[in-house]
Amino acid sequence: MTVLIAGGGIGGLTLALSLHQIGVSAKIFESVPELRPLGVGVNVLPHAVRELIELGLHDALDAAAVRTKELAYFSKHGKPIWSEPRGIEAGYKWPQFSIHRGTLQQILLDAAIERLGRENILTSHHLSGWSETENGVRAEFIDKATGKSKGAHDGALLVAADGIHSAVREKLYPNEGPPIWNGRILWRGITDSDAFLSGRTMIMAGHEILKFVCYPISKQADGAGKFRINWVAERHMPPTYQWRREDYNRTAKLEEFLPWFKDWKFDWLDVPGLIEHCPHAYEYPLVDRDPIPQWTFGRVTLMGDAAHPMYPIGSNGASQAILDARVIAREILAKGATSAALSAYEAERRPATTDLVTLNRRNGPEQVMQMVEERAPDGFGVVTDVLSQQELEDIAANYKRVAGFQVEGLNAKPPIVQIMREAPRAAI
Repeated sequence: MTVLIAGGGIGGLTLALSLHQIGVSAKIFESVPELRPLGVGVNVLPHAVRELIELGLHDALDAAAVRTKELAYFSKHGKPIWSEPRGIEAGYKWPQFSIHRGTLQQILLDAAIERLGRENILTSHHLSGWSETENGVRAEFIDKATGKSKGAHDGALLVAADGIHSAVREKLYPNEGPPIWNGRILWRGITDSDAFLSGRTMIMAGHEILKFVCYPISKQADGAGKFRINWVAERHMPPTYQWRREDYNRTAKLEEFLPWFKDWKFDWLDVPGLIEHCPHAYEYPLVDRDPIPQWTFGRVTLMGDAAHPMYPIGSNGASQAILDARVIAREILAKGATSAALSAYEAERRPATTDLVTLNRRNGPEQVMQMVEERAPDGFGVVTDVLSQQELEDIAANYKRVAGFQVEGLNAKPPIVQIMREAPRAAI
């Protein structure tokens, strides 16, 4: 029977492609009337990139993305704190890709249309409820814009890949309330600009209260040799700030946050220039949810941001959704399209992502910037006057361990799809 997937984002599309790869039919239901390539930049880490490569998407990704070469942290004065190679340069067998989120979603969508057929990707289908049947689950849908019924569909399993505002999670945890805001606001945009540092560097500058992140997401934006630079400006707002409302589509007002970065003109990057020359910037609250004790309820489970929404620290949001999808497919191959497969998926993925949510709340590897700010707010000569080399290395290594992308361990472990090929196939 078909696996029903609520949500056509990165996680849902990866799951559909993974199920197709193992010979299981899937059907995607998306609330919006049209799937369009929206959003800003994301990073896909090597442990997730290898799974997309196993889905046959290497060439499309490599043509559209930038192979991230290094990650570098700087103080608010533009002084280097820590840098480390990334992707192939770090010794991984797979690259790290910096890419526009909409471009990544479009690559996955194009592959899904080609392999599953457009008829198995239904838009204007918002999940309104479900019930278990003798052999599976029946899901009911409405057109969210009109409230009219879009009918019911039967499947073996229902997987909720419907994001931080998951309709499935809301029904499973009706008293949870809205996502948790931690007092920080993100302003995000994409600006055509000159390359900086290596041309493939992801940088983070500042500290916990005020931070700037940027990295290139395409090799060239136009014939003038410019690059598309994705940037994020972040501020922890004072207690008196009145949070207007949670909104992921709010157009940012540059005058509201540009003054905080007006002096951040480093000899290697003009931060206020990037902000000023951005044609469209957006405002986002930094939110997540508390980990929950259970994802799987019979033949229904959560994945991606529906299961473990986390702060966008350490470049892990999209990557963890991709890993979820691959583990679900692996377990379905081993155990069939059953509740046992979903329980096995949760047993592996829920503890791992719970640790990540918690670590990201403590700023993950970015805590080195806050440590520098606290110890040397007026600046420093060299970073080892402030932080020891061992402290720097331990923080970076611990995050890789928790996130599951240590170089040696990842290179030695076969991709999940390879495990699929070697595993005995269950009756599906």
